[in-house]
Amino acid sequence: MSQLSPSPMPLAALRGAVKRYGAITALDGVDLQVHAGEVLAVLGANGAGKTTALGLLTGRLGPDAGTAELFGGDPRDAAMRRGIGVMLQEGSLGDTIRVAEHVRLFSSYYARPRPVAETLALACLTDLARRPYADLSGGQQRRVQFALAICGRAPLLFVDEPTVGLDVESRRAFWDVIRQLRTEGTGIVLTTHYLEEADALADRVVLMAGGRVLAQDTPAGIKARAAGKRVRARSTLGLAQVQAWPEVASAEASDGHLQVLSSDVEALLRRWLQADTGLSDLEVRPLSLEDAFLSLTAAPAAPEVTR
Repeated sequence: MSQLSPSPMPLAALRGAVKRYGAITALDGVDLQVHAGEVLAVLGANGAGKTTALGLLTGRLGPDAGTAELFGGDPRDAAMRRGIGVMLQEGSLGDTIRVAEHVRLFSSYYARPRPVAETLALACLTDLARRPYADLSGGQQRRVQFALAICGRAPLLFVDEPTVGLDVESRRAFWDVIRQLRTEGTGIVLTTHYLEEADALADRVVLMAGGRVLAQDTPAGIKARAAGKRVRARSTLGLAQVQAWPEVASAEASDGHLQVLSSDVEALLRRWLQADTGLSDLEVRPLSLEDAFLSLTAAPAAPEVTR
C-alpha cells in the first residue's frame, strides 16, 4: 500500500452529504474523504449511492444538504475541476478521431500534461496510436478513456469501473499504473465490482448501501469487521443438508467441494466431523473482501462511526 501519509487537508470530501431525486434519497448523510497518495475504493451494490457520491465530488451534481468539497472549494467551480481526471463507466468519443489525437486534444486542456507518448505507454496504447476510436474493441476503448483521465497529470483521479471489458493482462497493467500514480502522490477514487481489485489496490475502503456508509476502513479492517471464515472440504453430505445448519451463513458446491461461510467455525467443524466421517480435503481460510462485503451488506444499513 501507499508509503505516503495522508495529508491533513483532503483533496476532496463529502460532509453530511444528502442528495434526493424526488421521493428517493440517493445519499443520506454521507461522509468521506480522499487524500493525496492514497487509493480510496467506494464499494456497494447497484443503487448504493456510489455514482451519486462521485457526481457530487466531481461537480456534476450539487448536494441538497451537507457539503461537497474539491481542493477546498466547490466542485461545481470550473477552476476546481481542472485539477481532476475522470474516467466514467460510459464515455462518448469521436469515432473517426485517432487514439493519439484524442490524447493530444485532452492534454491541451491541462497546464502541465504528460507527453502524449508517455500517456499512450501508460495506457498500453502505443501500438494503437494511429487507430480510429471506432475501430477499437470495447476493452481498447476503455484504455483510451483511461488515457484521457491520466493525460493531464491531475492530482486527483476518479475511475468508475475502470477494468470492465479488459482482459486479465490489461487489468494487471492497469493495476500497475494505479500503483505508480499513487506512489507519485496522486489521490485516486476507485469504484469497482471486482472486489479482488479493491483488495489489491485500496488503502481505504468505503462500503455503501442504501445511500449510507456502512463502514470505512482499510481492506483488512473491513474484513475484520465481518466475523467468520470460509471453510472448504470434500463431503459425503449434500449441499442442502449443510446449508440448514445454524452455523452456516451461506454454502455452495464447486469443483467437488462444499464451500461454507460461517461465523462460528469451531461449532461448524464439530458438527461436520460428527455428521460426516468421510470428510476430507478440509481447508479453513480467512474472509476475502468479497466475503466481508456480502456479510456486511446483508444487514440493514446503519450510520457509520469512523475511526
